[in-house]
Amino acid sequence: MKTLSKKFLAGTAVAAAMLTGSIGTLLAQDKPVIATVVKISGIPWFDRMSTGVQAFAEANPDVVASQSGPATADSAQQLQIIQDLVAKGVSALAVVPMDPAVLEGTLKRAMERGIVVVTHEADNQINTQADVEAFDNADYGAALNERLAKCMNNEGKWTTFVGSLGSRTHMQWVGAGEENAKKYSGMQLVDPNNESFDDANGTYEKAKEILRKHPDIKGFQTSAGNDVLGVGRAIDEAGLSGKICLVGTGLPNPSADLLETGAITAIGFWDPQKAGMAMNAVAKLLIEKKELTDGMDLGVEGYNKVAVKKGAGEGLLIIGNGMVLADKATYKDYLF
Repeated sequence: MKTLSKKFLAGTAVAAAMLTGSIGTLLAQDKPVIATVVKISGIPWFDRMSTGVQAFAEANPDVVASQSGPATADSAQQLQIIQDLVAKGVSALAVVPMDPAVLEGTLKRAMERGIVVVTHEADNQINTQADVEAFDNADYGAALNERLAKCMNNEGKWTTFVGSLGSRTHMQWVGAGEENAKKYSGMQLVDPNNESFDDANGTYEKAKEILRKHPDIKGFQTSAGNDVLGVGRAIDEAGLSGKICLVGTGLPNPSADLLETGAITAIGFWDPQKAGMAMNAVAKLLIEKKELTDGMDLGVEGYNKVAVKKGAGEGLLIIGNGMVLADKATYKDYLF
């Protein structure tokens, strides 16, 4: 209990400093404030997204944009940050939910107060005006699995990792992977849906357990940005680089060394920088009460001709075309 309490206090202390300091200052400027809230601060994926929020702010001086998030991947900490932002009266929330269901009540109250709500990686979010996705999630999960199957020669044991069982997109990706693998009778799914909580060290330990339990395992499909790093490290240390296949979501720079050794077979991703810009662009349009239309250009690479559909609730689902798959031969084309 003491460890959990310290982690919670660390996360909320960071959030509180941001909320009482910068957000209070920003609100005093009498400009619309768009507050981006991510799953976890201080990891490469969301550090990259922060550069997008900053770029959006620089390109749009008529609004103020900021990013915050908990110190650990904890839905309760994220909820507290959002509740504080709602109390502060920001103009818009751009949220990447750790667990969409946990946020429903607070996001509903935010919208009732006139706060614009935009989400990302949460196409099942009911209380949002628009959920922005980089691509069709089923297509992405199937593409990861198809690359995995190719590496495995379409046969052998494989398993999956997700950031959490409550993470909508992660569950969609591994679910689509399972469906794709059904095409190959020789592929055998074992011990699926291991939760990593986006912790590379925890993922490393869990991957070692799986390697001990299934010494003949041939493949891993992973979801959270740090999963490929933890699983890849376990594969590499076991001397199995190039012998076990690993395909999952990850960024090129953090994955580079393990791609070079062959511990990671391939990574799938979209640019979090562009996703941050796209979320903020949609939030600004909604603040200005502008219409979101099918085929529109959000002014962000990968979101130049978005599909706009009905979302899970009363809001919209906005889908871009930002999916990328890269391996040892191509990852250097995407240096971030």
